[in-house]
Amino acid sequence: MLTRFLVERALDTRHDVLPADVRTVARDCLVDWLGCAFAALGEPVSEIIADSAREEGGNAQATMLGHPWRGTLAQAALVNGTVSHALDYDDVNLSVPGHMSVAILPALLALAEHRGCSPVDVITAFVAGYEFACAVGVLVEPAHYANGFHATATIGCLGAAMASAHLLELPTLQACHAVGIAATQAAGLKAMFGSMAKPLHAGLAAQAGLRAASLAKKGFVSRPDILECKQGFAKVHGADFHLERAVSAPESGFHILNNLFKFHAACYSTHSTIEAIALLRHAHGIDANAVSRIDIVAGEGCSICNIQNPATALEAKFSLRATAAFAMLGIDTGSLQTWDRVTDPLVAAMLERVEVKLVPGMSLSDAAVTVVHGDGKQATMTYDCGQPIADKAAQSAKVFKKFAAISQHVLGDVRMKRILVMLESFEHQDNVLGLMRLCGEPPVDPQRG
Repeated sequence: MLTRFLVERALDTRHDVLPADVRTVARDCLVDWLGCAFAALGEPVSEIIADSAREEGGNAQATMLGHPWRGTLAQAALVNGTVSHALDYDDVNLSVPGHMSVAILPALLALAEHRGCSPVDVITAFVAGYEFACAVGVLVEPAHYANGFHATATIGCLGAAMASAHLLELPTLQACHAVGIAATQAAGLKAMFGSMAKPLHAGLAAQAGLRAASLAKKGFVSRPDILECKQGFAKVHGADFHLERAVSAPESGFHILNNLFKFHAACYSTHSTIEAIALLRHAHGIDANAVSRIDIVAGEGCSICNIQNPATALEAKFSLRATAAFAMLGIDTGSLQTWDRVTDPLVAAMLERVEVKLVPGMSLSDAAVTVVHGDGKQATMTYDCGQPIADKAAQSAKVFKKFAAISQHVLGDVRMKRILVMLESFEHQDNVLGLMRLCGEPPVDPQRG
């Protein structure tokens, strides 16, 4: 059975045989996840979801990031997952395609804190869940995503269940049941992109996966063949069923090595457009005032980030037209303050010069950009942001720098540096309790708490 094969492979994941670069990327996923969560504490969706959990009350089992009170495991998974995806600045993997860290890590950290697990256990379980989720992704994509499912939610909850099952040391059959319990909770629609419901998907996925593994541990039974059975996950969620891809390792050996970190605070499918325009501006010394038109050609799947006339910062993150306008004007798309400027007259005027054409045959990460001057001269650049940084040490440096840049105003300089020191030596600590205590302290600015 496919489900059993993938579950057994995930359960066999052991820290001492994981390559150093795999462990490094896994640690960097944690750094990136925490940075994105801290930076988003003041977002309306973050405050709403946290207030809702606090009103519910419950056993103080796990840390709520940026809050001095603790909640139940389920609440922590939901709140921390939602918060970490609120800015859409978190990492992605195009095999899914989606955001696996925000679905898996909130469940794992809550469970690890409650059980006093070691960072080594967390890293190992995270890799196990991440690889499992990506295997499911290559099994059912691209039909699953094309049908309108948000894979961060639907596949992310399976990854969270598998990671939690690994941390709980469930036997194979119970872990298969955990995957089945998660699969029957799998939900999330791409139609929600640009709304508060999109980050909620990540929180719900983390919560569902954690719940699934916890129930399975207590003897709750589902279907142990949910991926491949009649009317199971794969058959219901799309027409694709790529068995050979699912059971085979990627060329790099691990899906996590293809993890893509965001250095622009927008939907990843806008990043190639941003990079192409930056390269064109640099290579040709383009004066934004002289640009009469910007033509963007991208894949049909990029309809998710093709909001034509964005009126809010959240909508701007899903607008190729807006991101192109920012890039052409030289406005920093890595800054969290950029996106509220989408209605500025200068940005709005540039946006009106941008035309987007979506075509079949191009991936989510491809873009071809042509900039046309008023005198008729034009320049074209193609770009594919789907390739991870080969130098993992350089990638780590960028991720740590990003953490500092987006979280310092929330954490303050002293606490930010303390957290970074703990993250740098994460696998050498006895447990996660010290880190989580630091992460549960309120923001330095009372306006953001």
